[in-house]
Amino acid sequence: MDLYARLGVKRGASDAEIKKAYRSLAKQLHPDRNKDNPKAAERFGQVTAAYDLLSDADKRARYDRGEIDEEGNPKMPFGGGYGGARPGGSGGFEGFGGAGAGSAGPDLSDLFEGLFGGSSRRAGGFGGGSAGARPRASVRGADVAYRLTVPFTDAATLSPQRVTLADGATIELKLPKGVEDGSKIRLAGKGEKGPGGNGDAIVTIAIEPHRFFTRDGNNVRLDLPVGLREAVLGAKVKVPTPDGPVMLSIPKGASSGKVLRIKGRGFSDKAGTRGDLLVTLMVEIPAGDAALEQFVQGWNGGEGNPRAGLGV
Repeated sequence: MDLYARLGVKRGASDAEIKKAYRSLAKQLHPDRNKDNPKAAERFGQVTAAYDLLSDADKRARYDRGEIDEEGNPKMPFGGGYGGARPGGSGGFEGFGGAGAGSAGPDLSDLFEGLFGGSSRRAGGFGGGSAGARPRASVRGADVAYRLTVPFTDAATLSPQRVTLADGATIELKLPKGVEDGSKIRLAGKGEKGPGGNGDAIVTIAIEPHRFFTRDGNNVRLDLPVGLREAVLGAKVKVPTPDGPVMLSIPKGASSGKVLRIKGRGFSDKAGTRGDLLVTLMVEIPAGDAALEQFVQGWNGGEGNPRAGLGV
């Protein structure tokens, strides 16, 4: 089925319209909500695969131009059928060039090997053999695309995730080092079944935003509120990190904007080395504190002009 039809949108739909349609369908068809409905699970895999291709600007443009099919595979450039061959497979090409029965036909094995990365594995020439019979290779099942939303802290700590596949099976997924929003993980043999073996499951990772952590490369940033007493006199305070809370020493006389570093509490790079948690202090002044206002009015701390460095 046409990818746009799978999602119920027009061919010229905007990215936002496609995303909205996918989210609505995915919510209705997710296997967790349709455990007794295998057709819904199958449909979930189809709409996810459609969204995965159409959300990629380059692939969508190629699909619209007719260069690739609904699975993202290159289309036959000569207009002939090729028996459902897939990239990377061998493929049994039929009806090419109008060769009649009993005709050996042109030897195009080198051409097809270049196009599809496989070997025709023919006996006695492409299309050779008795009565012009053409060998057909077994075709792998289609790949199935999934999108997995991962909590921010799980992505930072590489915590294993549970994934429910279109057939209802649930597996544990190990996040790779260096995982980022949009990273893809291939699960071999977890796609659709086929005579030549199962296809793969392609899982695209979407890292969920956090309510107070933000990512900065492999570092994580946190704005930490501290009280006036803690800033003036110094203190040890409990600080949240992606791995759980730790104690942090606030130095005496700390000002808002001062950044403290907690090592090894960020995201991992591909080598497994983790970034840091960068804590920016935000000193909170209590409002309506009469004693504090009276103290400041009579205080001559000799602080001068704190904006002198700005030229004002």
